[in-house]
Amino acid sequence: MNVDGKPYRTIWLADDGRGVEIIDQTKLPFTFEVTRLEDCAAAATAIRDMWVRGAPLIGATAAYGMALAMREDPSDENVTASAQALMATRPTAVNLRWAVDAMQALLLPLAPNAREQAAYIRAVEICDEDVAICSSIGDYGLSLIHNVWEARGKPDRVNVLTHCNAGWLATVDWGTALAPIYKAHDAGIPVHVWVDETRPRNQGASLTAWELGKHGVAHTVIVDNVGGHLMQHGMVDMCITGTDRTTAAGDVCNKIGTYLKALAAHDNGVPFYVGLPGPTIDWTIDDGVRDIPIEQRDTVEVTHMTGRTAGGDVETVEIVPAGSPAANFAFDVTPARFVTGLITERGVCSASKDGLAGLYPALAG
Repeated sequence: MNVDGKPYRTIWLADDGRGVEIIDQTKLPFTFEVTRLEDCAAAATAIRDMWVRGAPLIGATAAYGMALAMREDPSDENVTASAQALMATRPTAVNLRWAVDAMQALLLPLAPNAREQAAYIRAVEICDEDVAICSSIGDYGLSLIHNVWEARGKPDRVNVLTHCNAGWLATVDWGTALAPIYKAHDAGIPVHVWVDETRPRNQGASLTAWELGKHGVAHTVIVDNVGGHLMQHGMVDMCITGTDRTTAAGDVCNKIGTYLKALAAHDNGVPFYVGLPGPTIDWTIDDGVRDIPIEQRDTVEVTHMTGRTAGGDVETVEIVPAGSPAANFAFDVTPARFVTGLITERGVCSASKDGLAGLYPALAG
């Protein structure tokens, strides 16, 4: 995607073919900064501290982390230790486990002196595969937006509500939930996005709004609790969110607050779609509410906010009374019964075991 006219991915191999460069998303929207990762420990920090975030990008970063680890030490012991260190960074996004497992399966059978090159090649492949997957999600989702636009008589605006950031900043390129929106915009459909701020980390206000603006997509930032009101008044044509883990039965785990949007959409007859790549599906579980581990992050994300002052300085301020306890549940689970459809790289299906099995028969077992 474009940043001030220059195409970027969120992660790429440095010019020297060894280091890895990323966009530090903790600095957005106020500063666009590229950071270099030199070793596996840096990749783990980037994932844990959310320099990178979003399930597909976490997986891609983990793959590069394994490559950086093999550059340091290609021994059997380091393959295992590096995999464990990366796996410990974020518990909810299943792409992390998928990427680390794939890299271990590739590397362990190889001779140590062959591992570094093989790891870098596979990490690049995983990134390229993610771009192709997300582009395909965009194509299938575009047809849904086009159908809504035509059904409404081609109005001057199609309103899509999204939550958190599931755009190109959450993937290697294109995004999941936002890929259909970019495709619709590029196709000339007058799409407008209601952007939930997405407390407590404000990924909507800081990241989704930033990338939509850079690409020229019409959007409006709203506080998280406005969505239901907009739906009641016919101001939302459809919702599209992403997901960090989807069960084999179609439950979706996404940024905290997604479940409430799905409930509001269900009550108001607004279609609620979820964009996801195949690697985000966890085929080992059916009940998301019971079985998906929900990350609980540092409460400072709730008690403090960062913004730019009138003087141009970026500062962090406390917003709660001193001593007040806080809780920071990072995700919630939306049961499949509230999801209109899942937009995947293989097509759109119902949020159900049968729907997913129809698109992924070999994986569904």
